[in-house]
Amino acid sequence: SLLVFILAYAVTWLFFGLIWWFIAYCRGDLDHLEDHAWTPCVNNLNGFVSAFLFSIETETTIGYGHRVITDKCPEGIVLLLLQAILGSMVNAFMVGCMFVKISQPNKRAETLVFSSHAVVSLRDDRLCLMFRVGDLRDSHIVEASIRAKLIKSKQTQEGEFIPLDQTDLSVGFETGDDRLFLVSPLIISHEIDERSPFWDVSRHQLEKDDFEIVVILEGMVEATG
Repeated sequence: SLLVFILAYAVTWLFFGLIWWFIAYCRGDLDHLEDHAWTPCVNNLNGFVSAFLFSIETETTIGYGHRVITDKCPEGIVLLLLQAILGSMVNAFMVGCMFVKISQPNKRAETLVFSSHAVVSLRDDRLCLMFRVGDLRDSHIVEASIRAKLIKSKQTQEGEFIPLDQTDLSVGFETGDDRLFLVSPLIISHEIDERSPFWDVSRHQLEKDDFEIVVILEGMVEATG
């Protein structure tokens, strides 16, 4: 990312510096360096290095001092406008790239672990589907919330076949238990009651059915937001 960041600016400065030098070369400015009666496109531009420096000053708006464009160079004015516009676009693009890079904590996601298996067991004399989630890092995840979806093929009463039907599994949305405070590993529980899609499923049918449960844990990293 740092290499792309540096190259985006360096290549742009070099490219426009070459064009500024090429304009001065084609107009004959480099052949009239000591001619005070000659009006060049850019004052005090005497080679590629000075053209490169003028390109940096133009794009970064550092400010003109020794080198400045004159009003006798229409092609230079057009190039100045193009470089100013392109420079703003490069700035916006690179700032956006760095922001996206920072706001996607891929390494942070690897430290959130789920239990290898989910179990169906009695809890407070109620059948529950349970699994465990834990955070391995010391820095906490702020406003963490969890939800689960059952993905399973379904056929409606009218005979329509839905290959990937999604059904919400309640993991405490009504009671607020879906809001987690991950200071230690927590057991997430889905109660198998009349509203659960597993209510009419027997143990043997559960072992044979083809379905998938997707669990989504969302939150903000405390350090970076």
